[in-house]
Amino acid sequence: MKNLNIEDLNKELKDKTPQQIIEWALSIAKNPLVTTNFRPYEVAILHACTHVDENLKVIWCDTGYNTPQTYAHANELIDRLGLNVHLYVPKQTAAHRDATIGIPQIEDPKHAIFTDQVKLEPFNRAMQEQKPDVWFTNLRKGQTAFRSSIDIVSMSKDGLLKVSPFYHWSDEQLDEYLVQNNLPNEFTYFDPTKVLENRECGLHS
Repeated sequence: MKNLNIEDLNKELKDKTPQQIIEWALSIAKNPLVTTNFRPYEVAILHACTHVDENLKVIWCDTGYNTPQTYAHANELIDRLGLNVHLYVPKQTAAHRDATIGIPQIEDPKHAIFTDQVKLEPFNRAMQEQKPDVWFTNLRKGQTAFRSSIDIVSMSKDGLLKVSPFYHWSDEQLDEYLVQNNLPNEFTYFDPTKVLENRECGLHS
């Protein structure tokens, strides 16, 4: 993977469909996976990836703070798409955390501990256990400053080939994709580690 010319690949893939991008990535992958948190529009990447490989591993890092609607949405997609979900959760219960540090604001020194507990540690544990070489994500241009600096294909800080098939797609294009494929969306998703919607979550930077 480290010998790939990322710049050339992105030029080649720019006009490809998400399905073609996924098919290409799977053709060179030995242990691929897709990560999800069932936030808005995640259904698109889950549908597109499992349409090509129905047994693709789906890593769900559940913070424990999702809304009832998001949990219902997740259960619906798991059943409907037959997702091969591998669930990772924090080592501490939400009740324990609520009693000790609560949900700290971004300025609070405890915010870093909170973020590590509910998001970074479960994610890092998932990656260490699963040992993927290709990582499918639903990152898109314009979501954050960092995400606008990458492309369809990028290398993660740990040397993983990160593939974002819908990178150049707008919300309107994704809305059309969902309508065409009769897929539900979910907009009450809550990320307790973010205060601003355009703040990077820490997994991708």
